[in-house]
Amino acid sequence: MKKVRKAVIPVAGFGTRFLPATKSTPKEMMPLIDKPIIHYIVEEAVNSGIETIIFVTGRHKRAIEDYFDYYPELEQVLRKSGKEEEIEKLREISNMAEFVYIRQKEQLGLGHAVLTAERLVGDEPFAVLLGDELIKNDGNPGIKQLIDIYYKFGKSVVGTMEVSKGDVSKYGIVAGKEVINGIKLVETLVEKPSVEEAPSNTAIIGRYVLTPNIFESLKETPIGKGGELQLTDGLIQLRQSEVIYSKNIEGVRHDTGNKIGYLEAILDYALEREDIKEEFINMLKEKCKEIGQSQS
Repeated sequence: MKKVRKAVIPVAGFGTRFLPATKSTPKEMMPLIDKPIIHYIVEEAVNSGIETIIFVTGRHKRAIEDYFDYYPELEQVLRKSGKEEEIEKLREISNMAEFVYIRQKEQLGLGHAVLTAERLVGDEPFAVLLGDELIKNDGNPGIKQLIDIYYKFGKSVVGTMEVSKGDVSKYGIVAGKEVINGIKLVETLVEKPSVEEAPSNTAIIGRYVLTPNIFESLKETPIGKGGELQLTDGLIQLRQSEVIYSKNIEGVRHDTGNKIGYLEAILDYALEREDIKEEFINMLKEKCKEIGQSQS
């Protein structure tokens, strides 16, 4: 069985929900304290054994490329100030993995983004991590949980979570039969069904481990909802020739693609930072007190 060495991270979207900030700054580069969102996602992949990160990007996402590259001019300035520790931290970012970039010339959906990476992935199994979803589980990274299942069965695995019945129309939904320890053999997949059509309330989230057979399946998949090539539809096609598994990912998920999810992530990550935690809590207490007084 081939090792899962590569991860595809689609980052070509415009991030329109965060305009005007994303007019010049990729949404994936928006900061959580002092690191951009995309840094945490790459860390999750690297901590799961991934060696090569394939960014499916667009012409407006050069900031991501620059972030994971060396910056000799900045290093020179820091060196003059004797800040060798800061230089080492910057170098660590660039050396986390091998970074490869390919452009998605048209934004035609997640399935199309994955298909864009076919030549770089080749005939290997690979991970997919969406660039605006964080999974916080330091002991067992989200994508590693799926990679471990791939090594057990040798088939594609989708990460899932339970959502409320009213939210099923926002996700790809799966239903299946449990085979071992929370791992399900997928029997049904539906892309963004109505509440009445949904076979369950188990939603696909932004983590996948896929066999290379997904590429041929995507090529045979018709354009789906929103006029886009949907990855869920590609998985439906793949399931005609091979089984697919699913697992509810253990950890705290933050969808930073929407404003409230982004703010929740900042709050959560700030409360774990020993260098700012106490001061941050005091600030929150003061703000809550001010709100209470203004409403009384």
